[in-house]
Amino acid sequence: MEMRQLGKLWPVSALTLGGGGLGQIWGATSRDEAVATVRAAVDAGITLFDMAPLYGRGEAEAVMGATFEGKWPDGIRVTTKCMIGQRHFPDVAARLEGSLVRSLETMKREQADIFLLHSNICPDDYVYEREPDFPNFGAVTRTQFVEAIVPAFEKLKAQGLIGAWGITGTGLPRTIMDVLREGPRPAVVQAVTNLLDSPGGMRRYEEPAEPRNIIRTAGNNDVGVMGIRAVQAGALTSAIDRQMDENEPEMRDYARAAPFRALCRDIGEDPAIVAHRYALAIPGVDTLVLGVKNRTELASIVAAATPLDAALVKRIDALRLNFQVPRMPIDGEDML
Repeated sequence: MEMRQLGKLWPVSALTLGGGGLGQIWGATSRDEAVATVRAAVDAGITLFDMAPLYGRGEAEAVMGATFEGKWPDGIRVTTKCMIGQRHFPDVAARLEGSLVRSLETMKREQADIFLLHSNICPDDYVYEREPDFPNFGAVTRTQFVEAIVPAFEKLKAQGLIGAWGITGTGLPRTIMDVLREGPRPAVVQAVTNLLDSPGGMRRYEEPAEPRNIIRTAGNNDVGVMGIRAVQAGALTSAIDRQMDENEPEMRDYARAAPFRALCRDIGEDPAIVAHRYALAIPGVDTLVLGVKNRTELASIVAAATPLDAALVKRIDALRLNFQVPRMPIDGEDML
């Protein structure tokens, strides 16, 4: 397995095993199969595991605890996350610590290598037009982040409960880039990394998503990048493997990706594998989080875990599936 430097932290495997599949978010599996998948990932050279209590209401973290029973192999690292909203203030520090401690107990660990804020970060006066109530459970303002979240993270770090902290970069793109550039700076950002440049249902704001600019800004400021959503929750696979309404963002993205599937048929390749290899080729991505739910899915991606060649990347880009109307005015410092 290729190793890549994660920001200023440490080298990690180019692939990370995510908890979504283990927690059965991406389709059914069993506890035994999930445990076997974790063990197979370690055998394949994967060194980072991306967990959260929201993955299957604790199931993914329970899988990690059941796999290692408190005897984690040397060099195997883990993340966990917590989502904060307005309803958690002013007791945000207690919310973060309580979530972290429960995760550590479930995973049978004494420390999380990285603890991630899984909330949107937005400007202080921002209004979520489509979901006015969203900030109550899933968003923090830039001021709250600086004045309350960061001090809580730093306290957890001083206590030895976490090794580093980071953010999920799915909030307002401009605000995320400001945090990465101006600080207080996270050690890691999780950034959308797919050929559609689509966050799908994770996008709660009206403005265009700017995942590649987030990745670029992170690299310019020595922030590690964990790529997420390589297949955009199934939209870049040959078929969606769970029931979804046709109006859901992932189903709209699946329809939009029809030319990509046609290209994959022409070259005789599995769209999911090509999508992962495309994501691995995006400059600035240190490790790519996999959403697999069993050993078969894991093995197919590990076997082809090399970046896509430039010629095929060019053919995919020529489909213009990631076209967005840029925000105005364009800021040359951030825009690619």
